[in-house]
Amino acid sequence: MKLSLHRSWLILGAALAIGGLAAFGVNRYIVRQVQEVEARGKAVKTVRIVVPKEDLQKGSALEAPLVAVREVPQEWAQSNAVTPDQFARVEHQKLAYGVRRGEMILWSMLEGQRAPTFSSRLAKGRRAITVPVDEVNSISGMLEPGDRIDLMTSIRRDNQTYMFPLLQNVTILATGSRAIPEGDAKDGRRTYATITLETSPEDAQRVLAAREVGKLAALLRSPGDNASASGARRDAMALLGIGGLPRQGESDAVPVLYGGRNSAGHELNPGRLPAAVPVAPVAPVASAKPSP
Repeated sequence: MKLSLHRSWLILGAALAIGGLAAFGVNRYIVRQVQEVEARGKAVKTVRIVVPKEDLQKGSALEAPLVAVREVPQEWAQSNAVTPDQFARVEHQKLAYGVRRGEMILWSMLEGQRAPTFSSRLAKGRRAITVPVDEVNSISGMLEPGDRIDLMTSIRRDNQTYMFPLLQNVTILATGSRAIPEGDAKDGRRTYATITLETSPEDAQRVLAAREVGKLAALLRSPGDNASASGARRDAMALLGIGGLPRQGESDAVPVLYGGRNSAGHELNPGRLPAAVPVAPVAPVASAKPSP
């Protein structure tokens, strides 16, 4: 009897020990998983969007007390979700569709499906400037919104032409009045007379100045090219390998002589002319008389 009781206590103790070890292992696993999730959460880039605090029905007006700001992972956010910076443009507008509490409020949910304005594409502190282009500067009309270019300028000063990159790696926001790429145009070419660029305020002023005193040209970059080119000013003639140009007012043309005067009409100094070559006189030829 005593042996059986002792064996029962041993089994109970072993069971408790095994249970304790199992609980300890599960707890450690849960803690480790929570730490990994928190670590991944810190590395995930988030964006701020506007969500309703309560379910909103169709026809409800968007008012500030009814909404809140929520951070979500950038990869989960809709591209046309309303952000806090854009809320002032949708406030007091009515919903064309109902939206549940905590869901993203999209521009397409508003009555009339009002699209975001062009200015909403600009980041804080950035500017948009429009530059005129022709068939050459628009790369034969094949520039697309989203392409990146280098903006070159050529300026003539003191009878010399200088060339240098004005801006590098600039994003095109729009070509003409089109702000989104289209891939169905015939031959990939379109007709437009302007391109709109995203710049800083300082660079926008440089573009305006260059438009007044020089010419602009666009150089298209490949999608993965982020290299910086040399910003040194180069003389156009030196780039072509032409040197020793005449100064202003001088001419490198060969002077042409016209009867003792040069091409400017000035009489030449006879003392500097070469001596005349003597020519032997030619005797007159007697006329032949016909024989009788």
